Amino acid sequence: MLENEMLNMGMAAKRASYRLAGISTDVKNKALQAMAKALEEREEMILAANQVDMDEGRAKGLNNALLDRLLLTPERIKEMADGLRELVGLPDPVGEVTGMWTRPNGLRIGRMRVPLGVVGMIYEARPNVTVDAAGLCLKSGNAVILRGGSEALNSNIALANVISTAAVGAGIPEGAIQLVQRTDREAVNIMMRMNDYIDVLIPRGGAGLIRAVIDNATVPVLQTGVGNCHVYVEEDADLEMAVRIVVNAKTQRPGVCNAMETLLVHEEIAPQFLPVVSSALREKGVELRGCERTREILPDCLPATEEDWKNEYLALILAVKVVKDIEDAIEHINTYGTGHSEAIVTGSYEKACRFVQGVDAAAVLVNASTRFTDGYQFGFGAEIGISTQKLHARGPMGLQELTTTKFIIFGNGQVRS
Repeated sequence: MLENEMLNMGMAAKRASYRLAGISTDVKNKALQAMAKALEEREEMILAANQVDMDEGRAKGLNNALLDRLLLTPERIKEMADGLRELVGLPDPVGEVTGMWTRPNGLRIGRMRVPLGVVGMIYEARPNVTVDAAGLCLKSGNAVILRGGSEALNSNIALANVISTAAVGAGIPEGAIQLVQRTDREAVNIMMRMNDYIDVLIPRGGAGLIRAVIDNATVPVLQTGVGNCHVYVEEDADLEMAVRIVVNAKTQRPGVCNAMETLLVHEEIAPQFLPVVSSALREKGVELRGCERTREILPDCLPATEEDWKNEYLALILAVKVVKDIEDAIEHINTYGTGHSEAIVTGSYEKACRFVQGVDAAAVLVNASTRFTDGYQFGFGAEIGISTQKLHARGPMGLQELTTTKFIIFGNGQVRS
């Protein structure tokens, strides 16, 4: 019975979490090294499993963005292994004591960082999440139950078997890394109600998945968000720099949440800048959809609708709007953005500060591509997801975001009168 199967996984994870909380940094680091080595040694088997998923995905008509997320290559496997090794070099947050103070009665009170416990990951066609999530949870002392999308089932089974076997061989308890190997929607429904075993759920994927988990889970949810990201080019921007940033933000990997979806351009430089940047974008196959003022400058640009300002395309499509000034740009972003990543290209420190202060987002970049909003790029080794909420965690979530704190109190016989 599926429910019993899921509850058994939950019980095993809970047992493992109690042991993991006290395991030394040295053991965790050796396990991460073993996991990275195993990925590289089993590359051929992993790629064969991924090829099955790719073939089935093409047969099902998955779009190019989903196929790109699903694809594993030797380079991507190496990136996953390198991400695990980078975690080895990062400080272990577990056991860190902060804010120790002494009360008048002699009690010494402080906070100690501890694991969340059991993390449930629900995600779509991104097999790299299997490895990233397992590595981050292990280093932060958490057990993890992984439930990937059906499109990546064979890849996920291969990856989970490789890394969990390596971790157990290095001293990590059985049950610390588990994968739900069923594609039944009911398995997700059960996970969302496993309050006795799962301490937090993290959904990672499209808007529909995230909304379904938020609306239906009784387990607390650490929300990741979709990315309707913008780049705003100011009138004083270095235009060559602006072209490089815009092209990179849109085309380097269009099917991910930190890719740019809307370009905003100051009206003073629009006649000069738009023809140049549109030529560079079209060389990369980007379809442009613009406001009326954009179409006056680029007559072959498709008209943008209200939906285009809201859309996370995850494809080579870009909405373009001419704005009158930085305040107009900030207002547009705060109206239509999803609180993910927003960028300005400007030569003015004052305007950069105004943009950083005024834009409501988890990450605000100055003279850099939105594609840098990423746990690996931030030096976290990897990320469990990018949070667009404001409680507990915001932006790329690494080791510290997978911990909480508890109060520790030291006395010498005090009693309360």
